[in-house]
Amino acid sequence: MAAHSVKVLFIRHAIALERVVNVDTGVDDGRPLSDLGRHRMRCAAIGIRMLLPKLDVLASSPLVRARETAAIVAAEYGGMSTIETLLLAPGAAAEPFAGWLADQAGISAPVVVAAVGHEPQLNRIIAALVGDEDFCCELKKGGACLVEFAGSPANGSGSILWEQTPRALRALGDTATAPKSAA
Repeated sequence: MAAHSVKVLFIRHAIALERVVNVDTGVDDGRPLSDLGRHRMRCAAIGIRMLLPKLDVLASSPLVRARETAAIVAAEYGGMSTIETLLLAPGAAAEPFAGWLADQAGISAPVVVAAVGHEPQLNRIIAALVGDEDFCCELKKGGACLVEFAGSPANGSGSILWEQTPRALRALGDTATAPKSAA
């Protein structure tokens, strides 16, 4: 049986509101996306879909800003469901993500997984997947990076295909939604 391709698209959450801590409990109440963040992410999601017309799995950190970003991406792909995983939460160990990714990929081919999370967590995961502890992409809010595996995902076996700024993704999305001029 031929090895199948697995791609994972890492997306940093969009612009969120400032941190809010409950004065009574001292607990961070979560940071939802700002109106600007939601608008920009909707435009960037169109650009993402132009680059990757199909997603098989969409995963998100359980934090509000990542879940809301994933919901925008899910809507652009026709309302697909989202899996929440602590592996994408800030501070989680980077190395276990490859095993989770291999479980998601299963034996079907090809597979495209999108993972919405936070910096510097996403950078740590990407560095583990490509086997370069000095790797640094530092995704901007709403930016994306695509990693590919020739076979089953494993740490050190991934290759970066591209990294896109949120501005570039929005510009690509704008070209898709721009009215066609009459010739």
